[in-house]
Amino acid sequence: MPTAPMASSLADYCYTVLRDRLVMLDIAPGEPIHESSLAEELEVGRTPLREALKRLETDHLVVFYSRRGTFAAAADLSDLHHLTEMRAILEPAGARKAAEQANESQREELRTLAEEINKLMGSQPEARTLIEYDLAAHRAIYRLISNPHMRETLFRLDNLATRLWWSVIQRVPSVADHIAGHRALLEAVADGAADLAEELAREHVTEFNRKLRQAVVREDVGG
Repeated sequence: MPTAPMASSLADYCYTVLRDRLVMLDIAPGEPIHESSLAEELEVGRTPLREALKRLETDHLVVFYSRRGTFAAAADLSDLHHLTEMRAILEPAGARKAAEQANESQREELRTLAEEINKLMGSQPEARTLIEYDLAAHRAIYRLISNPHMRETLFRLDNLATRLWWSVIQRVPSVADHIAGHRALLEAVADGAADLAEELAREHVTEFNRKLRQAVVREDVGG
């Protein structure tokens, strides 16, 4: 299973833990965020936790309501068009930059992750494992982008897109095939093949949008 980078502060630690719980819907959309219980569970004070929640609000993963408290944001499939519009521009550009800017040790890390995904495909992995590798592949590429505004925006967009993906996962066909495509993208970035990386990232976003739209149609027909 892919591992996350070490947090540099308690606020970063809280942010990372809560972000991934929200993205993977371990904290369900609309569920209240209980600061006291989370602070106790994570063994942190209220200050770093609140700092993390402010960042998560900026990421559109939580919402604050006056007199009601903090809640996990909705996973609204109507956002898919807007997310795809942004990702179709930034994902290819980000993949190109990563391919051009990565150093050799970073390229080797991408190759290692690509090989892990290749091995994973022969083991009939659970859906959650597949989505975790999806996140890991995207984040590994984003971390190589030197432009902080592009990098941070891509992280936020992918987190929101993954919430939608996970919310309809049971209705999405060929999840494993979609994740398997990350191997070629990771290898293109690792090899410095900027043109290919850009094109594969564009195709990846298009395919993601198509699969989720198919899932929405199934939901409408089934409902």
